[in-house]
Amino acid sequence: MKKILIIGESCRDIFVYCHSERLCPDIPVPALSIVKQTENPGMAKNVERNVKSIIDEDECDIVTNPGWENVTKTRYMHLDSNHMFIRVDTDHTISRIDIKKVPLGYDVIAISDYNKGFLIEEDIKYLCENHSNVLLDTKKILGDWAVRAKFIKINNYEYKRSKNFISKVLEDKIIYTKGEFGAVFNGKTYPVKEKVEVKDVSGAGDSFFAALIVKYAETGDIEKAIDFANECASQVVQHKGVSVVERS
Repeated sequence: MKKILIIGESCRDIFVYCHSERLCPDIPVPALSIVKQTENPGMAKNVERNVKSIIDEDECDIVTNPGWENVTKTRYMHLDSNHMFIRVDTDHTISRIDIKKVPLGYDVIAISDYNKGFLIEEDIKYLCENHSNVLLDTKKILGDWAVRAKFIKINNYEYKRSKNFISKVLEDKIIYTKGEFGAVFNGKTYPVKEKVEVKDVSGAGDSFFAALIVKYAETGDIEKAIDFANECASQVVQHKGVSVVERS
């Protein structure tokens, strides 16, 4: 198996599951009664744990922000319906990496960029210009700084937001996801093969990206990688909270 390096900022995802049977008497908002709490590594660390759930742990390394556990996203969820009442974030401003210290001796470099300050456009451009196999998932508005990436995975909203800034060369590298409708690459739609009951889409984009990374590293075939990524994303959305791909 090829060696994979993931680069990006990470956080801790916290899910607080609640019951709510009444409104507050002083203001019409739900009064929450906490039932249970779960948590997991999030953002780039969630990509990492998905990759490591598919392949051997020794084949994947990560470069991420130190103290990532103190960066939190806390979601208050209704236990029965999985409706989110509110999300509370800590300060997500993360110190920039020294990109010249990142080791490049990997078969595939996967950038999971949540646009929190860990990587700026010049850093991503540097990685793409100095490695021939960079897969990019970014929350930034796309531009020519990403043109040397091998492939770019974004969601449908991010694609529409960047569309006016996407050159023809960049367009040919973009895979954009459309939830239950699958993914689009080079004008071709890759559908989800089996409809499933969606319980929670949290982390589904990370699972898709992780599966795409692994299958592309294994086969070098991006179409096979997209199909596999669709299958894995369909698996995780059937569970509450942020789950990981199960090894087949």
